[in-house]
Amino acid sequence: MAPVFAHGRLRLYLLKLLDEAPRHGYEIIRLLEERFQGLYAPSAGTVYPRLAKLEAEGLVSHATEGGRKVYSITGAGRSELDGRRGELAELELEIQDSVAALAADIREDVRDAAGDLRREMRREMREAGAAFGDPLAAAKEEWREQARRAREDSRRARQEAQQARRQARRVQENARDEVLRIKERVQEQVREHARRGDWPTGLVEGVNALARELGSLAGGGRDGSRPAAAPDWASVDDSASTDPVRDLDRLLDRFRDGIRDAARDHGVTAGQLAECRGYLAEAAERVEAVLRGR
Repeated sequence: MAPVFAHGRLRLYLLKLLDEAPRHGYEIIRLLEERFQGLYAPSAGTVYPRLAKLEAEGLVSHATEGGRKVYSITGAGRSELDGRRGELAELELEIQDSVAALAADIREDVRDAAGDLRREMRREMREAGAAFGDPLAAAKEEWREQARRAREDSRRARQEAQQARRQARRVQENARDEVLRIKERVQEQVREHARRGDWPTGLVEGVNALARELGSLAGGGRDGSRPAAAPDWASVDDSASTDPVRDLDRLLDRFRDGIRDAARDHGVTAGQLAECRGYLAEAAERVEAVLRGR
């Protein structure tokens, strides 16, 4: 307490705080900490005994509010405070000086601790450099070499990816051209039968030819095997009625049922779905062309 409040000074300052407003003990401790900018805070064991002594002298009184003692200055206390205004002004200056001195001491302590830490770190770095200088240099060189190799591998990978994309585009363009040629050949076959009035045969042979040509284009299937034989419904139906529209509906129903059975038995992947969508689009275009008489 001596470095902050001289003898009797805390007693005087407590009267000053209570002259400002009635306060409980914890509030007084907090206000003192604020006045000293957080550099000093008296303990409860310092404040409460002095408040009790001031109350015993009749300078303060207390009332209980919410389970707490709230202290107020009495008329006698205010008289003593008025008689010591000059001393109180000196106390305010002393508090300012105490705050400045405490702050300077703290700054000095921090500066000394930081300087010691910097010196210790420099010493350890020198010792580490002396003990591990060569291995560290070798490790840095190895890291640089690994980074160089990684950049070179990345460059080669980009080049290979560009080449693969170019090849894929060429294959796609060739496949598209071949599909167009197949389309023209199959359409011509179907038209020829249609001109002869044998449209059921032309339709069946057109579908079969489309399946054969697309299977050949795909290399005989995904696994290199030969394409499957045409389904039974693809042959000419001797029981065909005299109503071509109804017969076409029956043919499409059997086509759909066969595809559904195959999907249910073997499953469908996303890639197979995309491939089937292309085949179905081609088949639909050819059948529609026949029906439109093109």
